[in-house]
Amino acid sequence: HRIMRSRLLLACTAFNCAAAHTMRRTSTARPRTPWDRFALTGTRAATNAMGGNEPKLQALRERMAAAGVSALVVPSGDAHLSEYVHPHYERRSFVSGFTGSAGTALITEDAALLWTDGRYFLQAENELGPEWTLMRSGQPGVPKIEDYLAASLSDGASVGIDPYVHSVDEAERFKATLSKASRSLTLVPLSSVNLVDEVWDSALAGRATRPHQPQSMARALPLEFAGQTVAEKLALIANAVIDAHASAYLVSALDEVAWVFNVRASDVPHCPVLQAYAIVRAHAGEEDEAPAATATLFVDGCKMPRALLAEFAAAGVQTRPYAEVEAAVAELRASGDRLLLDPKQTNYALLSAAAEACVRGDSPVTLAKASKNDAELNGMKQAHLVDGAALANFFGWLTRVVRDEGHSMTEAQLATSLADFRAAQPGFLDLSFPTIAGCGPNGAVIHYNPLASATPATIDGSQMVLLDSGGQYASGTTDVTRTFHLGSPTAWEREVFTRVLKGNIALDSCVFPEGTPGMAIDALARLALWQTGLDYLHGTGHGVGAALNVHEGPQSISARYHNTVGLAAGMIVSNEPGYYEEGAFGVRIENLLMVRHATTPHTTAGRVFLCFEQLTLVPIQRSLVEPGLLTTAEMDWLDEYHARVWRLVSPRLEQGSEGYCWLRDATRLLEREPVRAPAAAKTA
Repeated sequence: HRIMRSRLLLACTAFNCAAAHTMRRTSTARPRTPWDRFALTGTRAATNAMGGNEPKLQALRERMAAAGVSALVVPSGDAHLSEYVHPHYERRSFVSGFTGSAGTALITEDAALLWTDGRYFLQAENELGPEWTLMRSGQPGVPKIEDYLAASLSDGASVGIDPYVHSVDEAERFKATLSKASRSLTLVPLSSVNLVDEVWDSALAGRATRPHQPQSMARALPLEFAGQTVAEKLALIANAVIDAHASAYLVSALDEVAWVFNVRASDVPHCPVLQAYAIVRAHAGEEDEAPAATATLFVDGCKMPRALLAEFAAAGVQTRPYAEVEAAVAELRASGDRLLLDPKQTNYALLSAAAEACVRGDSPVTLAKASKNDAELNGMKQAHLVDGAALANFFGWLTRVVRDEGHSMTEAQLATSLADFRAAQPGFLDLSFPTIAGCGPNGAVIHYNPLASATPATIDGSQMVLLDSGGQYASGTTDVTRTFHLGSPTAWEREVFTRVLKGNIALDSCVFPEGTPGMAIDALARLALWQTGLDYLHGTGHGVGAALNVHEGPQSISARYHNTVGLAAGMIVSNEPGYYEEGAFGVRIENLLMVRHATTPHTTAGRVFLCFEQLTLVPIQRSLVEPGLLTTAEMDWLDEYHARVWRLVSPRLEQGSEGYCWLRDATRLLEREPVRAPAAAKTA
């Protein structure tokens, strides 16, 4: 069970002003900008132990010059704008050495810069070489990429992009910002070749041989877990197409293709998706008749089993080679048809192919996929029951080996052992992301990868351990974080853990009107930390797919106020407040929650209210809880949660087994103690 790359969040650390003196000085050839004071906001990152980026940059700049561009933007995504991509498409990682899942590189004639957010500041500092400047997105004084380009490039300069890996919205935002600069700056789509690919595929790449393109086999998702047939989902899209006064809809996002066609694969590590596009055509019926729908799936034929092709044909779905999607869009335009596409999910090259035939609108799939049907929800519940049993067996084994027998292990051994316990469960297919297992100070690195760490720690029961992991099962997807200590935690560790738990309970327990956006309830998870001047610099919750990607939109729970998507019944979100003390430890407690209708004693103007139901069934370590900091209601919540975990998971364990005995002990009632004075506050 090889863990391929890190997933969650990297600890956001305060900027070290002393490091600013090591950054590259701005070129005197370019005009001065409001951001010439980058010594306060961007730093030269530490040298990457792998090195070797300078020859790549030199080769890339030679190709940029030949293409007539002064700057090149290299994002993280693939042609489907995926958050996680197959290694074949990890261009930004190849050229920069930064392996986080979010970030954009900018290469100019005399600078190399990387923009990433607070989840990845520490990781980027460790991975970027000395020729790179880290731009901390969202920090005061740090410009957006397009604003930096508009202010820093010479008059008449051009910016190159690969139109296949930038969304319509992003490319047009770049174009508009450059135009407003009124200095003849232009955006140049380099449609014929990706310049990074040229360098990667050349002998200059040396030992960094480029991985082959994904070639996993497609498989059908059974109707018992999908809940709707392909024909029913195509009809939903056809109605949206007619409403938009269009002829067809382009399905571009990989998880949306997977959902519409009830198909799964493994073309992206840990994400059960198939590399494919689809065009769904709507055929208007007679008056009062629903429109008919047909579809074309653009996929490499070698990935499609005959039985699946026969199922598709019966549902009105034909297939064409993956590489023909752009030509098919052009054919629609030539025939006078109009193509609905989502500018947030569609790459700029396909918009160019559609040209005047394009009709812009939100994807009709996104919300339908996010609001799970009963079969999808039941499948997710099944997956969490199985996952709960795997975690009980794992923690029973771990407690015996480390606490009782006195053995130690590395973080990587912990992660791979947990994968083995999951793999022993029925229906297990894969991890849902690479396991994060951080002991002591490594737990404060939110996006910690135990297999790639330069400072691996030994787990011997003397320190806190943050374990964030998940599984892909035939019926659903899991994601759970537990922080534990197999020895004697300090009073400060217990206080912080308890405050994080209070935030988790507060969010879990809230009742809210239907349509409330996640950003309106995010503060509930932070309040107990805020009261002592603490916080965490990542979102509280993300959406989760049903037997799909562990990260799913459009809903979220975070302080990102621009996301106003309302929560709706059937959505699944994570609840994962945390606290990260650099150089010491990290705490995160994560459960997945299902949004459902709430029963309330009163109503207001007929409004519908919602609440959460827990999916995750893994005990929370009682010995890390400071009961004196909990209210009676919070202690009741913990006891009720543990009673539910025992009731649902224990029947899946062999009576008297190691996992069974551990679960019985881990779900006992909390010992309620008098209120204690909190430990002395620390500086976050």
